Amino acid sequence: MRRTALLAAAAALAVTGVVAPATAAAAKPPPGSQGAVRSLADDPAQRAAAAADQAVASGLDDLRVSPNETYRRTAVTPGGGMYYVTYERAYKGLPIVGGDAVVVTDSNGRVRDTEAASGALPLGVPTSPAVTAETATSTAKTVLSRVDDTAAPRLVVLAWGGKPRLAWEALVSGIADGKPSIQHVFVDATTGEIADSYDQVKAGTGNGYYYGTVTINTSGSGSSYSMTDSTRSGLRCGGQNGSAYTGTDDSWGNGSGTNLETACVDALYSVQREWDMLRDWLGRNGINGSGGGFPTRVGLADVNAYWNGSYTNFGHSQDNARQATPIDVVAHEFGHAIFQTTPGAAGSGNENGGINEGTGDIFGALTEAYANNPNDPPDYQVGEEVNLVGDGPIRYMYNPSLAGDPNCYSSSIPSTEVHSAAGPLNHWFYLLAEGSSPGGGKPSSPICSGGPSSVTGIGIQKAGKIYMGALQRKTSTWKYVNVRTASLAAAVELYGASSPECAATKAAWSAAGVPAQSNEASCSSSGNDFSLSLNPTAGTVTPGQSVTATVATSTSSGSAQTVSLSASGLPSGATASFSPSSVTSGGSSTLTVSTSASTPAGTYTVTVTGSGSSGSHTASYTLTVSGTSGGRTFTNGTDYTINDLTTITSPITSTATGTAVSPVKLSITISHTCAEDLRIRLQGPNGTWYTVKSSGGLSCTSFGTRTYSVPVTQTAAGTWTLEVRDQYTYDTGYLDSWSITV
Repeated sequence: MRRTALLAAAAALAVTGVVAPATAAAAKPPPGSQGAVRSLADDPAQRAAAAADQAVASGLDDLRVSPNETYRRTAVTPGGGMYYVTYERAYKGLPIVGGDAVVVTDSNGRVRDTEAASGALPLGVPTSPAVTAETATSTAKTVLSRVDDTAAPRLVVLAWGGKPRLAWEALVSGIADGKPSIQHVFVDATTGEIADSYDQVKAGTGNGYYYGTVTINTSGSGSSYSMTDSTRSGLRCGGQNGSAYTGTDDSWGNGSGTNLETACVDALYSVQREWDMLRDWLGRNGINGSGGGFPTRVGLADVNAYWNGSYTNFGHSQDNARQATPIDVVAHEFGHAIFQTTPGAAGSGNENGGINEGTGDIFGALTEAYANNPNDPPDYQVGEEVNLVGDGPIRYMYNPSLAGDPNCYSSSIPSTEVHSAAGPLNHWFYLLAEGSSPGGGKPSSPICSGGPSSVTGIGIQKAGKIYMGALQRKTSTWKYVNVRTASLAAAVELYGASSPECAATKAAWSAAGVPAQSNEASCSSSGNDFSLSLNPTAGTVTPGQSVTATVATSTSSGSAQTVSLSASGLPSGATASFSPSSVTSGGSSTLTVSTSASTPAGTYTVTVTGSGSSGSHTASYTLTVSGTSGGRTFTNGTDYTINDLTTITSPITSTATGTAVSPVKLSITISHTCAEDLRIRLQGPNGTWYTVKSSGGLSCTSFGTRTYSVPVTQTAAGTWTLEVRDQYTYDTGYLDSWSITV
């Protein structure tokens, strides 16, 4: 049968609460084998992944989602003694843009932190577009003045903004405002309006500074050489055609500011120093965190430099006397690559874009300090060597207002141009690294209204470690307040809650005008904390019955503490109890959720809260109460993913008395683009199977909601099981709900 694959992406996702491994290799050796036990014990990355998967499955803290949502693990990245496990999220099989999450664990597999870009989505988000993909692409093209290329749009749930919506994500490339542009445009799939967009090309400005005779890593031998780094994967430099420059010897450039081979010497020297700085100072493996880097092009016919998501590109100064390849400019552009390849990638809006630009400036300052080249002494000015248009440095990190940029965070930042919106982040980093009055010839830095009287710096290397730790917690919806909480969590992780580094991180943010948040690390004398999880994370009851789950706690840092347990979100007529009601972290309790005969049918999210001296943590339990109507109709509203060539079963427990009325009535709602793929059967309480629907047909139709009458000879009470088998490939979906009247 020839069919489309509208929901094929769902095949790669785990069922709700279960996380799919990032690669097939991650699933080997077979579970339960001696090899698996040894592998988990020997490999801290596997311990980290297993702990993070459990945290996701239990809905720990910020990770709880609705029954319609699934997580998929995408990467496990080490750094600074920690492991950062990243996840993507889907809603009824559709990718959620703004649904990413990060779980931080230590090398022993203990969960230390969780970050999620957004909370659980409401159940009513539509999944069927009213606007065609072709119309969405046409609308997306309007953001460019010249369109050179487009890609087929994908249907997503856009979680950025106040209300989640179904959208087409279209990719269009060309020219905008006279500059290269690769735009991700989100077109509302219901109204056809542009809901959001962001430019993959992150433009900067720079300097064609020449570093004299330097050593750079290249490749080749004999009489054939290339400006390709043989020791750092992905790094190479050449002209606008993307190919690396080659030569008959390993001597490059002539020292001229207009010579492009010389520009590549500067560029390779700079990014190689950045690579080494990331390794030696911040514990990051390469530009992308997994041992890889990106190419560089020089000779851009523009007074500019940029990162476009795949490579960096450098132009020249306005007087065309120098190429834009000094350390801080090169490291700035590769800083955008670091921002893109840390969790959450690049988000949307001027505030997120300002953080992205500030990140580039921070990595420029870090690399300049690491290189400590006498031709370009370390400082906190951006592009100070270029004199791009005759006005000196482009930005001043210690006092952004010197270039007309804001020193302090305010409500106007979300509407401020992105390079200016970097001001508060640059200001914070300088205050953290050097302090407000560092002395020694370094400039003083102002303090914003309401901030502390002074800030004592901790040094640029420690400041860089803290910011790198914050970046590893980034989500796609990052704002300044999120950077504050993430950097404080990183400071506690690296140096402890009672450390001067934690106190300086907090003080520097207050001095830059970013307000304190209720969920941020306290930087107190106590470094104690705990985690909370549930097993199982879901259960189904009929009214009047009860279910149980184990509430497990562990001491994630410091000393054990008393954790008091409570529950909220219960349906009417239901109660929750804990035995015992409080535990010492490391202990466990049994949660019992009891329903009454009047508890209404439905699916509910019960939030279990553990409160201790260090704060509170939560975990989610999905409670499904089977419905009754006149005492004879029962419903299961739990979603079950239907993958190709697989079988799912969904049970309903009937409390009706006597013999079931024949035929029983079924109402089945399935989201699937080819009903002809599906075979459906019903099993009665005595074990007898009945065919509801056979598979097969010459074309495909959407399933939707269908009703069936099934002759049976059964008692009414007991478990009725609906079985759905997908007999063919390509089309996938999910069972939304079903009910039976007996």
